[in-house]
Amino acid sequence: METLLLRTKGLAVLRRALDSPVARDLLGLLDLLRSERPDPDQVAVVFGRLWEELALEPDPILPDAWQSHLVGRILDDENAFSLGAERGETSPAVLEQARLDLRTLRTLFDLDARTLLAMIEAAVPSLTNIWIPWTAPESALESARHTIARKLAAAKDWGSCAELLEGYFSRHGAGLFGGNRAFRWREGRLRPVPQPDPVRLSDLVAYDREREPLIKNTEHFLSGLPAQHALLYGLPGTGKSSTVKALANEYADAGLRIVEVAKEDLSELPRVLETLRGRGPRFILFVDDLSFEEHEVEYKSLKALLEGSVEEPPENVRLYATSNRRNIIRESFSDRDDGFSDDVHVRDTMQEKLSLSARFGLRLTFPTPDQSRYLEIVTGLARERGIEVPEDTLRERALLWDRWHAGRSGRTARQFVDELQAETSTGH
Repeated sequence: METLLLRTKGLAVLRRALDSPVARDLLGLLDLLRSERPDPDQVAVVFGRLWEELALEPDPILPDAWQSHLVGRILDDENAFSLGAERGETSPAVLEQARLDLRTLRTLFDLDARTLLAMIEAAVPSLTNIWIPWTAPESALESARHTIARKLAAAKDWGSCAELLEGYFSRHGAGLFGGNRAFRWREGRLRPVPQPDPVRLSDLVAYDREREPLIKNTEHFLSGLPAQHALLYGLPGTGKSSTVKALANEYADAGLRIVEVAKEDLSELPRVLETLRGRGPRFILFVDDLSFEEHEVEYKSLKALLEGSVEEPPENVRLYATSNRRNIIRESFSDRDDGFSDDVHVRDTMQEKLSLSARFGLRLTFPTPDQSRYLEIVTGLARERGIEVPEDTLRERALLWDRWHAGRSGRTARQFVDELQAETSTGH
């Protein structure tokens, strides 16, 4: 015990892995247990608090709560090893020190709930049988994070796993980027989205032909090949935003991350790009419902990303925007008439505005569905949800819903199927 506690104090590269209330309580408990006659009151208080802290851990990646916490801390910490691996610049000295630190942490990992409870009960028999082990069912998730956690749990020598972790950080990123796949830029900084929309490409019905170029573009981007910024144009409810979010989910384990930026925050785009520049993952910068009134000038902020400026745009960032307007910026008739403007070079100004959409290398149109496509979407959604309704009845009711509601679209189809599912579930 003395040696283990001393080694944890000497952690170098991975020392912040133990900088958490949970880890501090566990180390404090070990410090109490090394005494020949540990104080039962102190042991009970510290372990009771530790149990509660571990019970509150969100989304465990391993069945044992302490082991899950420790591995999560290793995966989420930003340090010389993880950041160097993310950039592909790990120095030999840092890599070797990481090996040594990992071997120390592996010894702490061995202290699962049953082992630690046995130590407590042996040292303080009066505390026998007052706690149960902090275990959870084995997670069925197959994310990259869960996969590497299982590999670490199965490895006896964590020092030999340094290259495994190096590859993980290189592909998925360190810190926030390793533990989250979706972000928003809010109040001047990047904020993780704790529960991102889980939509997947397999959930989307119809518009396969419209989506295919964007899928290929994204795959090129992830492979380090030339890839375009993309503009998805179409009326509301045609699945533009869902397509972008589904792509981010589909390729999250390949290192793709999505960062949503609101139109009103586009003036902060240089700070966003600087935050993402040089990081390991690939980022879709997502601007939903992009459009500008004629007096708004935030569109100028997009030029540095779309065309570059004195500083080259980050190669790991691509902009995917959706818009209900083909030209993005509203054009008025006064823009076409020199007599109504104080701008000496009014035609140049108008062309600057109208050329913004042309700066996107990939422009995709999502048309309003005709009746055939609308019914295809309805049928596909009903089938996915296991709703059993005669085909003629489904068709008749879907068309009636279309006439009574806000026009034909993928959103209208989904709203109809939502209503139908509620009816069939309640029997009304």
